[in-house]
Amino acid sequence: MRSVAMLLNLPIDVPDHTPLSRRGAALSLATALSKAATPVTVVVDSTGLKVFGAGEWHVAKHGGRDRRTWRKRHLAIDPDTGEILASALTGTEEGDASLVIPLLDQIDAPVTTFMADGAYDGDPIYRAVADRAPGAAVIIPPRKTAVSSQAGTTGNSSPRDRHIEMIAAKGRMGWQKEVGYGRRALVETSMMRYKAVIGRTLRARTLSTQKVEARIGCKVLNRMTTLGMPVSRKIA
Repeated sequence: MRSVAMLLNLPIDVPDHTPLSRRGAALSLATALSKAATPVTVVVDSTGLKVFGAGEWHVAKHGGRDRRTWRKRHLAIDPDTGEILASALTGTEEGDASLVIPLLDQIDAPVTTFMADGAYDGDPIYRAVADRAPGAAVIIPPRKTAVSSQAGTTGNSSPRDRHIEMIAAKGRMGWQKEVGYGRRALVETSMMRYKAVIGRTLRARTLSTQKVEARIGCKVLNRMTTLGMPVSRKIA
């Protein structure tokens, strides 16, 4: 940042990491990650971020085991724009499904479709989405051992029951094509963009400051997304 200030001939001071870390816990971002007003498709997933520390150095110098610490980065993205709609950072003990409602609560735009991988399968997720976004389609692949509910056997099929029935009739690949499940992979692209641009490691020491650090990273990615995204074309 100092080199950028020098190139711009700006007579400003640039704080180092220590004051930023101390003040980070009290920093609040007043605006939402995204200001989408039109109906959106929401794709949710999580990934791991390593906590920066002296782990590898300590092992190299003193031997012993490397006690690595990780945090879970939960993201909800809009596959049509690549924008991050909501985010959360938790410890590794938090389950992915428990973050669905907190993520949806951050999204002001109407949700038309909720999409996630099989780790989110279960009636509680369907109910949570229905409470937050009535009428939204829920696209989650049922587990291989999943069976229709008792209500489904009496002709009152739930959305999850219909997914199970469609998979039984068309196979999993046929089901994925029918419901457009392939778009879910775009959240993994966003995860890789975060790690490539912002980094795979959190520098802050405490969870409260790490949450601020991660949220700033999401804001940065969204700003870059609004400036323009690459257009990929298949070459014959």
